[in-house]
Amino acid sequence: QVRLVESGGGLVQAGGSLRLSCAASGIRVSSRTMSWYRQAPENHHEMVATITWSGDLDYADSMKNRVTISRDSDKNTIYLDMNNLEPEDTAVYYCKAFPFVGLGTQVTVAS
Repeated sequence: QVRLVESGGGLVQAGGSLRLSCAASGIRVSSRTMSWYRQAPENHHEMVATITWSGDLDYADSMKNRVTISRDSDKNTIYLDMNNLEPEDTAVYYCKAFPFVGLGTQVTVAS
């Protein structure tokens, strides 16, 4: 059974930072393309960052230079480091390894 469990969300002031984690079981993060997506109220589901099995990285233009995706193969976990957060970054952040997705973690950025 595949499980993706996100953590690390919370309330942060504008300009602050957060590290999100996605602990995987049932799959190996080093063998899959892993992504972070986000869903804000009234907004579309948006890809934030992707890391392929080969280590290639891709970022949404809206968050490029403010986020970094990484993985720890030993912990079977991927991370999303977010800096200089803005109120517009408020959303539920999801970890995905198609076709699997976690339940998400809420990030709220206060102005």
